[in-house]
Amino acid sequence: MPAPQRERHPRPAGPVPALGQAEATLVEHYPRLVRLAYLILPPRLGRHRRVLAAHGVVQNALPARPGPIKKGRVPAPRGDRAPALGWIVRRVVGAALSYEHGAARWRRAVRPALPTVWGLRLSPRIGGADELALEQQLATVPAEVRAAFVLQHLEGYAPDAAAELLEAAGIPEPEAALSAAERLGPQDGTQAGLLLDSVEFDPCTVQARPTDLLRRRHWRRWGLTAALLVAVMLTVGQSAKDPASRDLTDRAAVAVAMVDPASLVRAPAAAWQSSSRIDFTVWPARGSLTGDRALLGRALRAWARPGPAVRVSAAPRTGTGPTSAAPQLLYAGRVDDADVVLLYDGERVVRYAETAGQPAELAFSRADNADVTTAAAVVLTRTESRIRFLFAPWVAETTTRDLLAPDSPARPLPVADDGVSDAVPRPGLTGPCSNWPALQLRSSERIAEKHAFLLTDLGGLSPVHLTYTPPPGSGAPARQPREATSAAALVSWSHTACTLRSTAGDGVRAVNNWVFAEQQLPEGAGQAEWLCSRADTWNGPGRATVRFQPPATTPREPGTLVADARDTSYCSRFNQHILAAAHWSAPSGTQYLLAAGSRAVTRIAVTGQVRADGSGTTLAVKAAAGQSAQLSGVLSTGRTLGAVH
Repeated sequence: MPAPQRERHPRPAGPVPALGQAEATLVEHYPRLVRLAYLILPPRLGRHRRVLAAHGVVQNALPARPGPIKKGRVPAPRGDRAPALGWIVRRVVGAALSYEHGAARWRRAVRPALPTVWGLRLSPRIGGADELALEQQLATVPAEVRAAFVLQHLEGYAPDAAAELLEAAGIPEPEAALSAAERLGPQDGTQAGLLLDSVEFDPCTVQARPTDLLRRRHWRRWGLTAALLVAVMLTVGQSAKDPASRDLTDRAAVAVAMVDPASLVRAPAAAWQSSSRIDFTVWPARGSLTGDRALLGRALRAWARPGPAVRVSAAPRTGTGPTSAAPQLLYAGRVDDADVVLLYDGERVVRYAETAGQPAELAFSRADNADVTTAAAVVLTRTESRIRFLFAPWVAETTTRDLLAPDSPARPLPVADDGVSDAVPRPGLTGPCSNWPALQLRSSERIAEKHAFLLTDLGGLSPVHLTYTPPPGSGAPARQPREATSAAALVSWSHTACTLRSTAGDGVRAVNNWVFAEQQLPEGAGQAEWLCSRADTWNGPGRATVRFQPPATTPREPGTLVADARDTSYCSRFNQHILAAAHWSAPSGTQYLLAAGSRAVTRIAVTGQVRADGSGTTLAVKAAAGQSAQLSGVLSTGRTLGAVH
């Protein structure tokens, strides 16, 4: 049954509404207004702070200086509130945008301080995979693009009305925001609206959980310490009215909390066995030095204030500043000739390492929204040729394999009781690519039965998750990425493993090989594959490379590179349509232009010096090298699709 069409609002215009009318309108439409603010607010605030900020934005949206109410005046009918609603929506959008475009001090000053919640953390209910994917995509675009997307698909604004509202809210180029919003979410507008209307984005239906109880106990201790520091500063003559003095007191209290080893959070050893959230939050503290307060104190002090004697490194777009609350201890122990501490603050994994005769090292990596695969292992030590991992407590079987030898079986990888692996070879990022080591792990049956997956090292703290999407099948639903442990997946990765070198150091989270088309070659030359490899980063942007893979190629031969697109949605769940072309020489020497599209392509046309037209997802036409050709395709929806470059 199709979803009902949403009513479109009139363009926001007109004078400031009367206070009584504005209040009644706000109360009547409160849930939708809070949802609107929540979706526009920066995801970097975190779910708890976004929930509170969204309620604060809406509750602060009443007119500041309403006009006087004349005696004997009859109030407007209750249902006649379109002008008032448009005015409030504009005010809510502007206030929510100010959280990201808050350089102006006056905007920060009017941000609401209420509501405030102590002792609880609030978050909307968790939605499905589509909602999570949309949330991650919205987190990668500016606030004005989120606002444009939400106004159209959730609130039902026409493009011109949305542009006028955005301009009134202070966006200098609303048309650019609307254009960028067109590339977000499902291409079906109804489906996009349903996702935005789900429980994932409902800050009025929330789950409440206590904040960390032990951490709150420590906060009481820190409060006493802060009070003592305030008393000391008062005795030396600093005035309590001096803003610099108050700021110093606050920073001193935070500094005391940051460097106290007793404040570290430690998860119970069996927490992962009964949790619905499988990530770093359920890692227990392991290692032989978890009780070494001196080592833990040095690690915390280095994080709070590294100093010149500490070498600091970070993945792209990863902050290196101190955490605002006590972090979680994942590991502390001696590995080879280094003392290593692993910490987690809810968004980052931090590795502190001390080696005799060398400067201490502090490395940061993004870890927000990690899952059973991307939180399955962390690098403890790495040399030029060897690497040791610490595995998650839910990893039941550890093996290694060479991706360039898909027919060779995986080899067992010994792991100590504390989760530390033996040293294994690491992929060579320079020189000849003769092998590509990878981890093949299996989750405990408490997590999932027969769940094996591949990880490989690309230089970050967390290894990269490798997946595979097989060629289109005969059924209607599109194929989804799956674990790259099947024979076909291993063969596919044997051709592309060496190309991973180009993504090293980019903060990559996962790479998927998608065989989006198969093509029978002219002159009976066999069947070729068209492959799109998509690398997704922890901070959002992705990279897609398209290759033509002829038959009977050996491992390490990646085929013909057709396109390399950066910061793109190509080959993701939000852009599942692709069209590509490549020149190919038949065994007879005849030159051909080959073209292929994804499963929804129904027709392909070539114009220019080479001309051809045919139905289906593939096309082959004779074409001499150097002849110009422009490619276009038609989707099953009737939309025209251009070729990727």
